[in-house]
Amino acid sequence: MRTPTNRTVKVIPFQHSYSGGDSVPATSSLSRWKEKLNRMKVIDWIEMFIPCSRWIRTYNWREYLQPDLVSGVTVGIMLVPQSMSYAKLAGLQPIYGLYTGLVPIFMYAIFGSSRQLAVGPVALVSLLVSNVLGNVDSSGELYTELAILLSLMVGILECTMGILRLGWLIRFISHSVISGFTTASAIVIALSQAKYFLGYNVERSSEIIPLVTSIISGADEFSWPPFMMGSTILAIMLIMKHLGKTRKSLRFLRAAGPLTAVVLGTTFVKIFHPSSISLVGNIPQGLPSFSIPKEFGHVKSLIPTTFLITGVAILESVGIAKALAAKNGYELDSNQELFGLGVANIFGSFFSSYPATGSFSRSAVNHESGAKTGLSGIIMGIIICSALLFMTPLFEYIPQCALAAIVISAVIGLVDYEEAMFLWRVDKKDFFLWTVTFATTLFFGIEIGVLVGVGFSLAFVIHESANPHVAVLGRLPGTTVYRNTQQYPEAYTYNGIVIVRIDAPLYFANTSFIKDRLREYEIAVDQCTSRRGPEVERICFVILEMAPVTYVDSSAVQALKELYQEYKSRNIQIAIANPNRDVFLTLSKSGFIDLVGKEWCFVIVHDAVQVCLQYVQTSTASPKTPRMSLYNSTSFSERLNERLSRNEDLSAADMESGERERLISTEADPIMQPLLAGKSRK
Repeated sequence: MRTPTNRTVKVIPFQHSYSGGDSVPATSSLSRWKEKLNRMKVIDWIEMFIPCSRWIRTYNWREYLQPDLVSGVTVGIMLVPQSMSYAKLAGLQPIYGLYTGLVPIFMYAIFGSSRQLAVGPVALVSLLVSNVLGNVDSSGELYTELAILLSLMVGILECTMGILRLGWLIRFISHSVISGFTTASAIVIALSQAKYFLGYNVERSSEIIPLVTSIISGADEFSWPPFMMGSTILAIMLIMKHLGKTRKSLRFLRAAGPLTAVVLGTTFVKIFHPSSISLVGNIPQGLPSFSIPKEFGHVKSLIPTTFLITGVAILESVGIAKALAAKNGYELDSNQELFGLGVANIFGSFFSSYPATGSFSRSAVNHESGAKTGLSGIIMGIIICSALLFMTPLFEYIPQCALAAIVISAVIGLVDYEEAMFLWRVDKKDFFLWTVTFATTLFFGIEIGVLVGVGFSLAFVIHESANPHVAVLGRLPGTTVYRNTQQYPEAYTYNGIVIVRIDAPLYFANTSFIKDRLREYEIAVDQCTSRRGPEVERICFVILEMAPVTYVDSSAVQALKELYQEYKSRNIQIAIANPNRDVFLTLSKSGFIDLVGKEWCFVIVHDAVQVCLQYVQTSTASPKTPRMSLYNSTSFSERLNERLSRNEDLSAADMESGERERLISTEADPIMQPLLAGKSRK
């Protein structure tokens, strides 16, 4: 491909920015945060604490009201039966699912930053609640009080993380770990609902073996009526969900599935009055009353699950909210989102709700229905409020198998086997993480599965950090560009010179690995056949390309000093190319730059190679005593500046054809001319 000649490239002359460590330090993140706060106006402060003011101020009634009403009503109708189903999954009475879909929705609409996220009870959090309270009698008051207390604790933790801006911590958990965890959890959730289909009790557990054993051992109590009703309702819901996803004209069927299940089940019970099908039973009518959570003596035992539920909230809710914000053209602050979820859970706990978070399925339906602002969430809350005030007598006749079918239909979408197949093709390491997390969650329980998955995920992060990528660089023919010789086999190296790029920060954990790799490359490059330049018997120079190195700690500095002494004993000179400002400042303060010599610090790799090649050609005995008339960086810059003052801009085509070398070489000593004009163009 021919390079356009009208594009010019300004050649920056080689200069040392050596400051001896006395330059002004870079602006810290705290300083930037203070500057941002100083620039904020009153309206900015209001939007920070009450994010709903952003869409309220700019609300377009003609354009937004109708889609907000439609989406709010659609998801609200979907939420009523789902909330009761998830409460049963959590081991609570269905009324607490409705409570969880009431106050948290209103609070999130005020303090949450997402305009499409649908907050309320979800299957995964309900399973976590059931699991942590498994040793408590679910029919007792203590069980309910602990679930409500858990909501308060989760809310406080989410608010704290949002205020301290700690949402980034969850980035250390791999997506493959989350996928494996949710897939295994979905299977456990589905099996836990089997008792409503089979007509007999099944042991409550988050492990698959006790569940399967309990299902098999009670097979003699199997009842056909609930199985047939539950299977029929589940099949109808799955068909409706599939049609809603595949055909735009039938999108409403996706949200209508839960309501259809409830209507069909209730109608059948009203007509035939089957005695073998268990019903939801009496549900209290009216709104929840204000009360402070109790049983604070159990706080310590609930702390692990509090962190786990918060992690799920960050991964699921914040991830969904950011994706929806990007699709709808507005920005979303993850920490503000955490704070909004925390406030929703705290206030929800005062009105008898258990932990709530964003729902993937309901949020998707809310977005597809055209929700524009948080008003759709308020409409959902109004529908839940209406159901509590006027419709609870009708809920008494809902079959339990219909609620179980709603749960199973919702969690089937969490079984992400396609992700496992994708990881197998793309990255075996991530497939291993997925498999380990999936297996441990399935066979040993949720807590162990999460701990093992996160442990392996962090282990891989530590391993990659302690064993960074280090590459030998070679020069691409006809250019002054240096690239990895393994990626570009046509790139060639020079006799007596090793060019190494370190693609990671240098710190105590990886210094030993990098030193070992440098020794290996010194031997490997010395034996390489694709080499140019003067014939020499040994390595004389090691050039470190430090552009990717973003940070150097004291241990790394000490390791570099030891490496320098080792090379010095073998008459090898280290050269440094393109360190960033912070790295160069650290090396200067530590004395490493003075030790190596500031004349051996270069802006680009090619400048370092030029200087090193001159030494290799003139003398291979000792690179430690440079001829300053030839190699002093200042005189080198002056010569380049003088040439550029007569022809400042070079075309890109000239640069890529080596014109810069020719310009420099004609101004240099005659000894450089055959080296730069001839040898480098082989």
